[in-house]
Amino acid sequence: MKLNVKRTTLVGLAFLSICAFWQMYDFTVPLVLKNNFRLGDTWAGVVMAMDNILALFLLPFFGTLSDKCTSKLGRRMPFILFGTFAAAMILCVLPMVIASGSLALFLVCLGILLLAMGTYRSPAVALMPDVTPKPLRSKGNAIINLMGAVGGVIALGLIRVAVVKRVDAATGETLSDYAYLYWAIAVIMVICVIVLMMTIKERKLVAEMEAINYGESPENTKAQEVKEKGTGKLNRAAMKSLMLILFSVALWFMGYNAVTTAFSKYAVTVMGATESAAASSMMVATVAAIASYWPVGILSSRVGRKRMIQIGIIILAVCFTIMAFFKTLHPLMYIVLACLGFGWASINVNSFPMVVELASGSDTGKYTGYYYTFSMAAQVLTPILSGALMEHIGYHTLFPYAALMVLGSFITMLFVKHGDSKPEARRGLESLDVGD
Repeated sequence: MKLNVKRTTLVGLAFLSICAFWQMYDFTVPLVLKNNFRLGDTWAGVVMAMDNILALFLLPFFGTLSDKCTSKLGRRMPFILFGTFAAAMILCVLPMVIASGSLALFLVCLGILLLAMGTYRSPAVALMPDVTPKPLRSKGNAIINLMGAVGGVIALGLIRVAVVKRVDAATGETLSDYAYLYWAIAVIMVICVIVLMMTIKERKLVAEMEAINYGESPENTKAQEVKEKGTGKLNRAAMKSLMLILFSVALWFMGYNAVTTAFSKYAVTVMGATESAAASSMMVATVAAIASYWPVGILSSRVGRKRMIQIGIIILAVCFTIMAFFKTLHPLMYIVLACLGFGWASINVNSFPMVVELASGSDTGKYTGYYYTFSMAAQVLTPILSGALMEHIGYHTLFPYAALMVLGSFITMLFVKHGDSKPEARRGLESLDVGD
């Protein structure tokens, strides 16, 4: 059984555009709130949690809704098209809203933008397992996450070159103008979805994969052991594993998202770095993740998804602990950030496939929604908690907080018994055998 790398890469264009958007959003919006609208860290954390609060309801809803869609374009494609174009249009007007100086107007516009993004994230992510054989989903997810990381690198690169410094006429202060950055991200999102629509024939590919994933074979018969007879629902043991996986997802996102959300402020405030230097340092972790995704996918097919996740958790906890001791952008910190990227890749490649491994072909979108419900619930809570700790105790709390959260996920993963997939290991170059 071979993974079609070209097709999976094209499917990943949707995730590339999503990750480019969120990298830009997480980096610039905290700075806009701080510098343009003078919000404190706690209230800024509340605003940064808005997208995750909306996602708690939108992602499961639209994931399940896409399962039931009977469009000629397929189940997922209509949501991807609508959400992308709507978000791109709103993103184009956001700089004018910031320039108006109205916080209320900015928050309304931000809410509409987040609503548009929420309509298609679950359908876009569910498209990969829809068109990928179950045993190959870790490798497939490696490519999807690689594409997402490329989107993050593109956004970070654009932050370096497309952000313009302007003097505020009223206050005389020098502020960052993100107009060119937002417009560039909007163009990238539109191009990605047009290429995806023209190259991926969703309905045909889904029919082919469902015959492979849910047909009569020893592997698929074994997969049905997690279901209750006559109902198609997960049995008690499988449900326990599902919940433990989802709680693990919540915990490692609480740790990791606390850092990604606050790092720009942390680097500028504690380390005395410029915005450009902070973006460059985060790019090291992202590039390391890009280099790691495919090797991690291959390793996961040999040692198992659960074990790779546990390795990644340990690496994250160690890296966060070390990061707490850096007070400047020391060269050694870039080595730690590279290790951080590998650790996150080890988790990210395998966590989503473990969840959808327990799904059937007709409810992949629903299980994708479960995954995002827990990851987004964590990201609702963690900016507020970490923001309050940073404001009222000190910025030094950021990395210890993140380390404790990810260590909690190691404990919950110890008791997971389902969702792993370990195909028989092949020797030599056969382990790299993939389709066109």
